[in-house]
Amino acid sequence: MPPADSSPGLSYDRKEWFATTHWSVVLRAGDSVSPEAGTALNNLCQSYWYPLYAYVRRKGNSPEAAKDLTQEFFAQLLAKRLLAGVDPQKGRFRSWLLGVMNHFLAHEWAKASAQKRGGGRTVFSLDETDPEERYRFEPKDESSPERIFERRWALTLLDRAAARLREEYETDGRRALYRVLKDFVSTEATGLSYDGAALQLEMSTSAIKSAIHRLRQRYQELIRDEIAQTVSTVTEIDDEIRYLLSVIRG
Repeated sequence: MPPADSSPGLSYDRKEWFATTHWSVVLRAGDSVSPEAGTALNNLCQSYWYPLYAYVRRKGNSPEAAKDLTQEFFAQLLAKRLLAGVDPQKGRFRSWLLGVMNHFLAHEWAKASAQKRGGGRTVFSLDETDPEERYRFEPKDESSPERIFERRWALTLLDRAAARLREEYETDGRRALYRVLKDFVSTEATGLSYDGAALQLEMSTSAIKSAIHRLRQRYQELIRDEIAQTVSTVTEIDDEIRYLLSVIRG
């Protein structure tokens, strides 16, 4: 869900920031044969397969065809067959990835059909995630495939930030605090009041309010960091945040 406040401020050292972007993962994978580079690219694919699956489905493909095409796309990406000519200066990572998918759909259909699901290459299986179970919750309106992709992309970024937030709290021994307060991060109403949370955690109401403020602030920082990884320059971060939040809010 959209954060309560989407304009946190973080500073980035240019060298350190670029070393962690999705662009840098793709560039290193394309130039390197190291297992670490391949693992980083595989992790990236695992995070972003669903927005592309939803896009392929909304293009009119059956569940089975969409699964085969999406899996073959990532198999070729992991095999570095789609990394030629990668240029992070061309723009946002999501736009590049969608463009590569469109090229794949236009030129690789026959190959994907004849060599289904990676053609025997080692690649993560969409069978393990049942993508159609998620896709059936997509809106039944006339949203374009591109709009579906962008909305799923934005929600994936929020999910990644939320997962990092949960992991931080659990690692720091604050699992109970996170479990009670996590619903306060969203702009949507929660059934739990400040006083109710204070009672559960045996804290004062003022301490609960401060804890919620810190939780929201950290979530916003993590969202900003996730988005920073998908753009080619730091100056694009704020524009991308505004655009993706507008996509989520419809």
